[in-house]
Amino acid sequence: MTAITLGTFSIFLYLLSSTLLIKDSLRNIPQKVSTTPAWLAVFLHFSYIANLFIQQNNLNFSLSSTASIISSLVALLLLLATLTKPVEKLGLAIFPLASIALLIALLFPEQDRDIQINNWQMGIHILSSIIAFSLLNIAALQAILLAIQEQQLHNHPPKRFIQTLPPLQTMESLLFQMIATGLLFLSISLTSGFIFIQDLFAQHLAHKTILAIIAWVTFSSLLIGRIKYGWRGQTAVKWTLVGFGFLLLAYFGSKVVLEVILQRT
Repeated sequence: MTAITLGTFSIFLYLLSSTLLIKDSLRNIPQKVSTTPAWLAVFLHFSYIANLFIQQNNLNFSLSSTASIISSLVALLLLLATLTKPVEKLGLAIFPLASIALLIALLFPEQDRDIQINNWQMGIHILSSIIAFSLLNIAALQAILLAIQEQQLHNHPPKRFIQTLPPLQTMESLLFQMIATGLLFLSISLTSGFIFIQDLFAQHLAHKTILAIIAWVTFSSLLIGRIKYGWRGQTAVKWTLVGFGFLLLAYFGSKVVLEVILQRT
């Protein structure tokens, strides 16, 4: 199949899975089968990316392409998490976002911005960076869901969707597990960058590096606060969203300014 066909079918399956999840929420009957179309959507999404890689003989890291790559990995990591954890409801946000990112990549293909991956060191840095961002993206969405759940539990009775979620304590535990795992990969990304990349604080990389370090400090402080002071609830939500905000700026801030606002190559 062509890249356009693969992408189109993937979008349809993402939206189908989202629709099934909505129906499950309305019926208050969580079912694993609702995520089945998403597995195929992710497979087709990766096939789309692989198809473009074969055509271009490299990965394109333009804004739309990067968003598509990261959204596919976020969806895959969520699906893997659903095998052992009750996090299916996050698909209500992640699957539509993945379909939107893929649709934008299909409709508005940008000029290639290839990054040469000539050695395993650079491969480790790029892969760990993408995984870290993807995991902490899921953590941010989990934090938003946790905040909504906590607010709704003060209503009597809470809305039907909230009743389908795991207990608040379980949701908090899942949040910190995602943050800890994402922080591990972010640490690998920063460490490999300092060791293997020359001029990491060069003009075109300085802001990315500084923002990523601030994000690392933010998430690390949150985990320390959790262990030493028992931080939870709204405190955990705020620190998570602030940390992810810095990471979002590090990954996409300069791309938006250069490629969308200034329209530079």
